[in-house]
Amino acid sequence: MSTKTLYERLGGYDAIAAVADNLLPRLQADPQLARFWQHRGEYGLRREKQLLVDFLCSSAGGPLHYVGRDMKMSHKGMKISESDWSAFLGHINATLTLFQVPEVERDEVVAFVQSTKRDIVEA
Repeated sequence: MSTKTLYERLGGYDAIAAVADNLLPRLQADPQLARFWQHRGEYGLRREKQLLVDFLCSSAGGPLHYVGRDMKMSHKGMKISESDWSAFLGHINATLTLFQVPEVERDEVVAFVQSTKRDIVEA
């Protein structure tokens, strides 16, 4: 087993930022999920992307410190359903496939994302 962190094995900050650059437009373009980004200004979208990158980097063992709200507070009242969650996971998997993330790292990323479900899905 590698002694490198998931952050290092994924390719560090630039690789994680590239994943976010691909993932967010996918989510925003999805007819089911687009409602979560309606009426958001450009600054708000850029800030959200940076918070996502920081959260992922920090959670993967990288040197960044996430300063945003916790997942429960960030998603409270958004009425994210099981169906929304499934669509979201489909986009994550498509992005990880596009970037040819190896299976071991992909499984770790998906497991981490799944660990946040309880705090995100409301309905």
